[in-house]
Amino acid sequence: MKKYWQKPILAITLITSLFGCSDFGDTNVNTNSPSSPSTSGLLTGAIRNVGTINAQVGSGAANIVPAMYVQQFGDITYIEDSKYKTINFSYNAWYSGPLVNLQHIIDLNSNEATATSAAANGSNANQIATARILKAYFFQWMTDRWGDIPYSEALKGDEDFTPAFDKQEAIYTDLFKEWKEAAAQFDGGKAFTGDILLSGDTAKWKKFANSLRLIAALRLSKVKPDMGKQEFVAALADGVFTSNADNVQYKYLSESNNENPLYNNYTVTNRKDYALSDVFVNYLKKVADPRLPFLAAKNINGEYVGVPYALGGTKAQDVSLIGTILAQQNSAINVMTYAEVLFAQAEAAKLGWTTGNAKTLYEAAVTASLQQWMGTGYTEAAAKAYLAMPDVAYAEATALEKIGNQRWIALFYQGTEAWSEWRRTGFPVLKPAAATLNGGTEIPRRLAYPVTENTLNKVNYQAVVSSQGADDQYTKVWWDK
Repeated sequence: MKKYWQKPILAITLITSLFGCSDFGDTNVNTNSPSSPSTSGLLTGAIRNVGTINAQVGSGAANIVPAMYVQQFGDITYIEDSKYKTINFSYNAWYSGPLVNLQHIIDLNSNEATATSAAANGSNANQIATARILKAYFFQWMTDRWGDIPYSEALKGDEDFTPAFDKQEAIYTDLFKEWKEAAAQFDGGKAFTGDILLSGDTAKWKKFANSLRLIAALRLSKVKPDMGKQEFVAALADGVFTSNADNVQYKYLSESNNENPLYNNYTVTNRKDYALSDVFVNYLKKVADPRLPFLAAKNINGEYVGVPYALGGTKAQDVSLIGTILAQQNSAINVMTYAEVLFAQAEAAKLGWTTGNAKTLYEAAVTASLQQWMGTGYTEAAAKAYLAMPDVAYAEATALEKIGNQRWIALFYQGTEAWSEWRRTGFPVLKPAAATLNGGTEIPRRLAYPVTENTLNKVNYQAVVSSQGADDQYTKVWWDK
């Protein structure tokens, strides 16, 4: 493991967070740290990484890989990611960047010696609660990708340079606790400044935390359904998203220092590395999906054509790039949506976890997604016609498949989340790349650890491999059964 210092140099921490997530290794070593760095700046820096997590290209290019696995996208020129070439992915920068920032916010607001000065940026309780929610959010994203990861012994600075790996089951159990306690921790004091995600709105943070709990609870549907049901019902009762107005988005700006990475890839550098896959486009055509013109751009011939998945041999001009709704310099990207929350409720109702009506919730979820993507182009007539399509219309016998397929569409450009839901449910039914580059024959189920683990944290690395399974792309994470 890298040496994750608890008190990084503020400027370096912010550079790490603001300008991408490159692993700066030991540059976070505390040599001249100010005694009380700005918690406002630390929060802004951490939130910038929420954008990187959900962006699919640019500084977070590795994040498009799960979207490749679920075939929402295909690569155009370098046909490698869709063939699973990369096996080892690094999480080092997440520990040394946003996670250490958030832990530092918690420490500064918890320590009597620094709490008073930290309170200039918001009440201590509000700052701690916000940091806990985001910290748990990052950790869930990481454990869903790698499985068992350093958690309870991570972020302890020079107290522990070689943290052990926690089992994913234990991590999930603690995440539920963190989100629940944090939501209850907000007080009526000053809002946390530097919050570029939810503007210090505590009501929105509470809904976000509860909705994160809800989605996480459903992850346990096959591995620990009793616990999943209990957590799901509790999160629902505490209050989750109730409309598209609750959608959490990371909003980029019309300036180069904080622009949408897709805009940079498509317009600034003119690389155009990725397009919608033919698997995705052809499915949308099959069901006459009214979202297609909003998710995809027409090719040079004025047609919607997906790039042949994992095959190559095409040019960017001949296929459908990602639609302009996501490709502008200031285009926002989704972190969590009302549609996603409704699909979770529809599935939970079908599983018997709640007394909700699965059909009603499913149709509400599809409608919310149509409204979200189509904006002013949405009409009730279009929604009604779409919900009547044979491959879309709810049916008890195929309910879970219908929910899974529609969730796959709704989670467009949310690669890790779409991949996690596919792994858990098996829907949509996808075929692996015809010719892989990783020696496997199936779609990957996890990411392999960064190679630094076997060199800098060898004892704990060997222990986790012995416990979890081979460090490859086919050992399933705990909830993937």
